[in-house]
Amino acid sequence: MPLSGPYLDEREEALVLEVLRSGRLSLGPTIDRFEEAFAEKVDAPYAAAVSSGTAGLHLLCVLAGIEAGDEVITTPYSFAASANCFIYEGGVPVFADVDPRTLNMDPRAVEAAVTERTKAIVAVDIFGYPCELDELRAIADKHGLALIQDSCEALGAEYKGSPIGSHGASAVFAFYPNKQITTGEGGMVTTHSEDEWRVLRSLRNQGRGDSGGWLEHVRLGYNYRLDDVSAAIGLGQLDKLEEILALRSSVAERYNELLAGLGGVEVPCADDADHKRSWFVYVIALPDNDARERVIAHFEREGIGYNRYLPSIHLQPYIRERYGFREGMCPVSEGASARTLALPFFTALERDAQERVAEALAAAL
Repeated sequence: MPLSGPYLDEREEALVLEVLRSGRLSLGPTIDRFEEAFAEKVDAPYAAAVSSGTAGLHLLCVLAGIEAGDEVITTPYSFAASANCFIYEGGVPVFADVDPRTLNMDPRAVEAAVTERTKAIVAVDIFGYPCELDELRAIADKHGLALIQDSCEALGAEYKGSPIGSHGASAVFAFYPNKQITTGEGGMVTTHSEDEWRVLRSLRNQGRGDSGGWLEHVRLGYNYRLDDVSAAIGLGQLDKLEEILALRSSVAERYNELLAGLGGVEVPCADDADHKRSWFVYVIALPDNDARERVIAHFEREGIGYNRYLPSIHLQPYIRERYGFREGMCPVSEGASARTLALPFFTALERDAQERVAEALAAAL
């Protein structure tokens, strides 16, 4: 039983075939269609497709003017790209510990981490649960910081009744095959600034301008384009986004039912009036690392997929070596990293497969 899998059908096949027959495999009209459809879904005025979520985060760090020695505050409990994106530009990571319930950055920890060298905040909607966007934006405004929203796991989530992507902060979404929708690889940057959108389109395309020849470059840019074949897959996925989100929510609800009352298992936090999760993964917390390793050993014998979601970024080997971080600096994140486990979770996961996972989990514990 795999950990994840995409949800594709004949619609994506037809759209890809249309692109192949057109001969426009890159920089064609399909990308424009994908961007426009995506912007409409998240209620953002502008969207720029890129080769990955990481690429999109990097471009926003470039736009924020992050330079060598600038401090950037982010969460320790995330995928490494949430820090890599500004380390590429010489930014120095500063990690603000997370809230034990939501596993998103605690705004109080962010405020305490601000110094005269701070340049930006990279806020993450971890596992599709919206971060405390208003509080983080207030901190950014108070100190004159750029706010970058890493929403790579949160397509379809809502904060205070509006879609993630609609709140003004520039946001990045990702389309790796385990995400809510996929383009194979790929990502999208949403912005509420036309000027920023135009620069993003230039930066992703080797620094070319809106006009001028193919070999004219108006700024230092990157090869961060999304191709039309990938955009075609994305269009097919967007056509069924509501269906995908509903099915994933049903899978999560079924896990909640199956695991209710199972001693030693903490299920993901529930939505509230301000936060509506978009289900990216289903991550449980176990009593300790020993219990988690017992479950993993049992899953391996049973052929059930899993992953230790998520190691704390500040304790990744290259980060420790480069910046000198050590255990005890972010105790909430470190505690979660020792106990959390991703169960098999994807749009088409069947009920009997979930029952098998729950039975294996109970047997291991």
